Amino acid sequence: MRCLARAWAFTLLTGLAPWTASEAGAMRYCDQPAQLSAEQKDRLFRFGAIIKTTLEESGRSLALIARSGLDLSRFGVRYSHAGVSLKAGLDTPWSVRQLYYACDENMPRIFDQGISGFLLGLSDPAVGYVSVVLLPAAEAAPLERTVLDKRQALQALGTSYSANAYPFSQRYQNCNQWVAEMLAAAWSGQSEADGARSSEGQRAQAQRWLLDQHYQPSVFDVGYRPLMWLGRLIPWLHDDDHPSVDLDQLIYRVSMPASIEAFVQAKVPEALRIEFCQAGARIVIRRGWEPIADGCLPGAQDTVITLE
Repeated sequence: MRCLARAWAFTLLTGLAPWTASEAGAMRYCDQPAQLSAEQKDRLFRFGAIIKTTLEESGRSLALIARSGLDLSRFGVRYSHAGVSLKAGLDTPWSVRQLYYACDENMPRIFDQGISGFLLGLSDPAVGYVSVVLLPAAEAAPLERTVLDKRQALQALGTSYSANAYPFSQRYQNCNQWVAEMLAAAWSGQSEADGARSSEGQRAQAQRWLLDQHYQPSVFDVGYRPLMWLGRLIPWLHDDDHPSVDLDQLIYRVSMPASIEAFVQAKVPEALRIEFCQAGARIVIRRGWEPIADGCLPGAQDTVITLE
């Protein structure tokens, strides 16, 4: 039974699985990602340098950033983990502020990570994808203030983590839901209000705003009831926050990078999206909302860089 539960975690929602900090401060998944060779690490760091240079040359100050995790292709999901990348205000330019789950402590935390460290979450050494959405100044400025305000960031942090958290409940939270609620706090004006409100109150208000603004979470169609039952054996998967009507239909509605990007695209047409992928020595860069083809295959208008 434990092997089946482990398989369920990996095949369904391991891409949502959290980071944890070891005593040495290094980052790892709760279940170890694939080991990288020296050549793969070198290419990964050079990939990160290209992303960072592109962000710097954009003229923008903030980007929503997402990375691919383990294979969730059976659900049509490429990206599993999102954060906010900031040009200034954190330890290094374009560091990513994000929620991660400290497995050993059984609690979520806010963690800052440079671009190269962020890319270590690309669990497939053969091909990895990164998506950035660059916000115009009018929308970036309030989000930047909110994300850099530690009080605000922590007030938006839920007390209990669930990788498949329902986006309109305060019972649990996942990493992407934290990003969505930070957007809500910034763009609704909530972050400018009195800071005395509780975390539950702030989260409830953010979720009401997301509902009012027609935010649509991603839908995971599990399609097989025993998998729903097995999911209950995984410490960071829960279903007691999901509506019974969804559970009856064998679906979970979850905040994912794709749902956040779709929401931003609808609300901020001036937002710019750039997608990057790396497959071996090939890096592909695409500007626009149409995704790069599976396998990191470039289109006619894409930029292709070959690492020496």
